[in-house]
Amino acid sequence: MISTLIVDDEADVRSLVRMIVEAANEGLVVTGEAASGDEALEHWRENHPVAVVLDQRMPGMSGLEVAQHILEEDPDQPIILFSAFLDQTTREEARRLGVRVCLDKTQVARLPEELWALAPPA
Repeated sequence: MISTLIVDDEADVRSLVRMIVEAANEGLVVTGEAASGDEALEHWRENHPVAVVLDQRMPGMSGLEVAQHILEEDPDQPIILFSAFLDQTTREEARRLGVRVCLDKTQVARLPEELWALAPPA
């Protein structure tokens, strides 16, 4: 089972991602959702999901800031930066931090495949 934390400030996007991930029905499970960076860090620290799907533009902390906090604590944590705003600078910064995959929100259907590639079951 690949437990996944979805982080996005828009409830509709979180619902869509949950539906797509869980519809794959291949052992992918959404075990948490967060609407902000602070909420995401709290959930991540309490539950240690296998993977994190993280929006970039949110009020307060950005996705890259959340990723930096997570990766400082666990450099091996699989993170997918999932955003409609992925310019070259953002992608480069994500790679520098250790974010493994950057997906544009138009590529939402690829999330299950990317999650399996990042965190195959043991």
